Amino acid sequence: MNIVLILAAGNGTRMGLEIPKQFALVKDKPLLYYSVHMFETYTEVETIVIVTNKEYVSEVNEIIEEYNFKKIKAVVVGGETRQDSVYNGLLEIKKFASDDDIVLIHDCARPLVNHRIIFDNIKACLEYGAVDTAIQASDTIVKSSDGHGVDELPLRKELYQAQTPQTFKLGLILQAHEYARSHNVPDVTDDVKLVMALGKEVHLVEGSKLNFKITTQEDLDLLEALL
Repeated sequence: MNIVLILAAGNGTRMGLEIPKQFALVKDKPLLYYSVHMFETYTEVETIVIVTNKEYVSEVNEIIEEYNFKKIKAVVVGGETRQDSVYNGLLEIKKFASDDDIVLIHDCARPLVNHRIIFDNIKACLEYGAVDTAIQASDTIVKSSDGHGVDELPLRKELYQAQTPQTFKLGLILQAHEYARSHNVPDVTDDVKLVMALGKEVHLVEGSKLNFKITTQEDLDLLEALL
């Protein structure tokens, strides 16, 4: 079974919005619609679980009903951190899935994920068990510890920008989260890091520049122009 866990529990404070950004309207549709629609229309995805803020569960259910999404199995309340929210979603998935089922974890703030990326994630996860979507860095990356001086210029050819989905066998990603919780690992914003902490290798698949993350108002403006 191929299951998608969509994270929609952000609060939008960095964008200065009065509502979480996942509910901001773009072309008269909430941002959340676009990523859900892409997974909903991919035939090899059987089930979708959405994690959101406690105060917005009813809004998510209204979106599901309005756009007639059929693959949503549950809407789960998120936690205080991204790591907590993912774990809550995984516990819900564990109720109906087996350890060998595939879970694609995706930020709804990346609304332009495409079917090719989804296909590549599922295919690679079947072989490797853990997958990260990424694009090679096109700009030189400067490392600075204080934001003023340059500490290091890593080799650009070795640098990639991580995206989502990040895809894992359910048993593996649950093990990684439970290890982190039992060892008091602080909030980690990337599930790949938790899996690597178990000593597991993670396979890269190619993302897309269009699969960018909505973080600022400029990103919303760009998304609207692209749509």
